[in-house]
Amino acid sequence: MSLPLRPPVIVHHMAALDGQYPPNSLESIRACLEAGAAFIEIDITALADSDYLLVHDDVLESETTGMGPVERCTAADSARLFFKNKDGRAAPYHVPRLSEVVAVMLEYPGSARIQLDFKNVIPFRDDEPLHRLVQIIEPLGDRVMVSTGADWQLRRLRKLAGWLELGFDIQFYLDWRSPQDSIDPRVPPYRKGEYGYWDDHILARQQVWTVAEYLADRCATLAALVPDVTTFYIDHRLLAQSLDDGFNWAEALHEAGIKLDAWTLDADNPAAVANAKRLLAAGVDQFTTNTPAELAAILAAEKSQV
Repeated sequence: MSLPLRPPVIVHHMAALDGQYPPNSLESIRACLEAGAAFIEIDITALADSDYLLVHDDVLESETTGMGPVERCTAADSARLFFKNKDGRAAPYHVPRLSEVVAVMLEYPGSARIQLDFKNVIPFRDDEPLHRLVQIIEPLGDRVMVSTGADWQLRRLRKLAGWLELGFDIQFYLDWRSPQDSIDPRVPPYRKGEYGYWDDHILARQQVWTVAEYLADRCATLAALVPDVTTFYIDHRLLAQSLDDGFNWAEALHEAGIKLDAWTLDADNPAAVANAKRLLAAGVDQFTTNTPAELAAILAAEKSQV
C-alpha cells in the first residue's frame, strides 16, 4: 500500500448522498452503491439478540419510533421500528439491521466498501455480541471494516477475527475543542491539558516539551493500542491545529503504515472546507463527509492547482 492514498478516498458519512433518505437507512445505502460510492460509513449498535441496529445513539427514541435502550430491543421488535422526521413523526423508512445491509452489499459485487462505526463503548459481559458481529459480516470479506473509539473492543475483535480490518478513532484520548463547543461531562477527555489539547494523560499536566514533541509521543502511544490497526480517524479540527503546532499526523502515521481519515468535513462549512484543503496537502488519505459530491469537487479542484 502506497501512502498517502491518491486520489483521496471520500467516505459517505452515515451513507450520505443527497439528503433524500434518512442517515443510516437501507435506502440511502443502496443509493450510495448505485451512485458508485467507494466507501460508505454507517453506525451500528448491538441488539439484545442475533443482530445489530443501524442507529447512532444508545436509546431508540433519539432517532426512531421506539423507546428504551437499544440493547434491550430484540431483532424481532426492531422490525417494527421506523426512523423519525425532524418533527418527531414517523418517516416511511424502516430502521435496518446489519444483516440486511450485508445482503444489500452482496447485491453489488463491485469494489465498494463499508465502514461500521461500532457504537458499543461499554464492554460486553462476554464475547457473544462480537462473535455475532463477525459472523454477520464475514461474507463481505475485505469489503468491510470496523472502527470505534473503544480500543478495548478492537483488541477483542482482533483476537476473534484476524482477517478483519480495524480503524481507531482517538477522540476519547486526545481532542481539540473550541471555546464555543458544548462539553459533555460524560465523555473523555475530561480535562484540557497544558499543551492546549484535551488530554487526561499525565504528559498533559505540565508543558516540558514543544507541542510538536508532545503530539509525536501521543501519536506513537496511540498507534500501539490496537494490533494491526489500518486507519486512524481524527477530527479535522485537531488535525489542523496540530499542523499549526508543527506536527503532521498523516506523515507520522504513514511511517507506521497507517492511513488517516479526517472527519467530518462538509462543503457547507467554510472552516471545514479550508481545513480540507490544508489536510489534502498534508497527505490525509480519507475524508469523511455528509456532502460527498461537493467535497470531492472541492478536493479535485484544489489538487489540480498544485
